[in-house]
Amino acid sequence: MDHTTLDIFRVVAAELSVTRAAKRLGRVQSNVTTRIQQLEEELGVALFRRDGNRLTLSAEGERFLGYASRMLALADEARQVLKPGEPSGTLRIGSMESTAAARLPGPLAALHVEYPEVQLRISTAPSRQLLEQVRSGQIDCAFAALPPCGDMASAADLEAAGLHGEPAFREEILLVLPPGHADVRRGADVAVRSLAAFEQGCSYRVLAEEWFGRDAPPLDIQEVGSYHSMLACVAAGGCVSLVPRSVLDLLREPPALRTHVVATVDTWLVHRSGYQTAAFDALKKALAPFMSKVSKMPKQHATKGRLK
Repeated sequence: MDHTTLDIFRVVAAELSVTRAAKRLGRVQSNVTTRIQQLEEELGVALFRRDGNRLTLSAEGERFLGYASRMLALADEARQVLKPGEPSGTLRIGSMESTAAARLPGPLAALHVEYPEVQLRISTAPSRQLLEQVRSGQIDCAFAALPPCGDMASAADLEAAGLHGEPAFREEILLVLPPGHADVRRGADVAVRSLAAFEQGCSYRVLAEEWFGRDAPPLDIQEVGSYHSMLACVAAGGCVSLVPRSVLDLLREPPALRTHVVATVDTWLVHRSGYQTAAFDALKKALAPFMSKVSKMPKQHATKGRLK
């Protein structure tokens, strides 16, 4: 069980196709197949379920993927720590969709200009999935909003899970309503009873359900894949949604929607406890000027305000 075999397994698990994995790895298919078979023989379990040309991870494969990712991440971290000179190597960054769009272009561009040898891999997912990916070693760090409740809702919870985090950005979260909607101050005032939201695991979705749950019946959830789709659903009159103000600020011509401030929420930069590489230090250095813009904003878990 060497580093190369573990990397091959991880890529096949990601692609769920030997053909695509071989192309991505620059290897012939027979070599990839042989390596996976040898690994399965060594472990004594089937890591994949095979149905013709279709591959899916077995239960054992799902469990082993976490270990393989952590071993590969630890090996990469060790190489970077022991390698002198300028920051280099790969840094795998996970992010919420909103943070990737509104907050990261500036610092990542600055990082690339100053340290071009650092290869950045960016992926997006809801916060809960991001935290699990950091913990399992699938990514090196993540920008995530801690959920209002659950097993990782505070810095202490992160530490207990073997993670460390610090606030990076502060987001003003807006309830976005269709044009012409009446004033609202609480969930019961909202006439539209459908919420456009990302899939389970999104902290803003949890916040919305919690806010409406104080004094209003449960909402119907319409899952969407992007903020553009979310705002389109609201503009059509059939949904409301929770959106960071920074996302609305990106729009060249914001739609004529109404907004109400619900809360301010910190976005955390989370990594495994003890994780330290020159590339990660370079990321934190690049972030510093951008973090300072929000560090002095007073945090409010719930705010009162009228519609704009």
